[in-house]
Amino acid sequence: MPKRRGAKLRKRAGKPSRPIRNAEFPEVSVIIPAMNERRAIAAVIAEAARVHPSTEVIVVANGSTDGTAQAARRMGARVLSYDEALGHDVGRSIGAREAKGRVLLFTDADIVIPARDLQPLVHAVASGGADIALNTYLGPVAKAQVHSVILAKHALNIFAGRADLKGASMTTIPHAISRGARDAIGCDHLAVPPLAQAIALQQGLVVRGIHYVEVGRRNRRRRRGKTKDPLERLIVGDHLEALDWTIDRVGPRGGRADASRSRELVR
Repeated sequence: MPKRRGAKLRKRAGKPSRPIRNAEFPEVSVIIPAMNERRAIAAVIAEAARVHPSTEVIVVANGSTDGTAQAARRMGARVLSYDEALGHDVGRSIGAREAKGRVLLFTDADIVIPARDLQPLVHAVASGGADIALNTYLGPVAKAQVHSVILAKHALNIFAGRADLKGASMTTIPHAISRGARDAIGCDHLAVPPLAQAIALQQGLVVRGIHYVEVGRRNRRRRRGKTKDPLERLIVGDHLEALDWTIDRVGPRGGRADASRSRELVR
C-alpha cells in the first residue's frame, strides 16, 4: 500500500466519525469482531456503513476492557457484547447468526479498510457472481521458507480441487458470503474458516477470488516483531481439521484416481 494512502487511513482512524444509521431491513450485514479496538472502531464502522445504501453494521465486542463496545454503540452500530474473549472467528460466527442482510461481509476492527475495497466483494455476491467472494491477498509467497499458514491455505484448496484459488481463504478478511451460503455451511462451522471453506467447496458453492486487499502490513497482530505468531498453530490446526473433514467424505486421495500403479511390486 502506498505510504500516503496508509498515512491517510491512520489519520482517519484518529478522527471523529459521524454516527451511522443501520438499515431496518438491510441488504448487507457487515460483521466486525472487536477486542480492545476503541481507537479504530469508529473509522472501521464508518467505512463499513458505506459499502451499500442499505447496510447494517454488527460489532461483536468480546473481552474488551477499553470501551470498544460503548464507542461502537455511539457510532450507531448494533453491538453484541461479551465479557470473555471469544476470538475473531467465533465472533464472526455469532455475528453471522444475527445478521439480517442478504449479503454478509466480514472484516476486522483493527484494520481501517476503505469502502471502495469492500464494495467489490459485496457486489460479487449481490449480483449472483459468487456465493463466497474472497480477498485475493496471498501473503508473502516468494520466499525460500514460506509461512506454514500460507502453505496450509494452498494445500487445502489443492486437495479440494480448487488449485486456481491458490491461497485465497475465508481465514483472510475481508470476504463476503451470501445468506444462502451461510445457511448451507452452518453458522457454527463459520467459527472454523478453513472448515467452512471446505464445506462450501464440497457442496458446490461458487467460491471466487474477487479483489486484492493488502492486509498483511496493515494488521498489528502480524507486526509484533520477531516473536512467533501465536495464532500460527491454531490456524494450521484449523486447516488440518478441514482436510480431515474432506477426507472423510471423498477419501484419502481427495477423490482422485490412483492411476495404474502396481503397488504390489514395491516391497
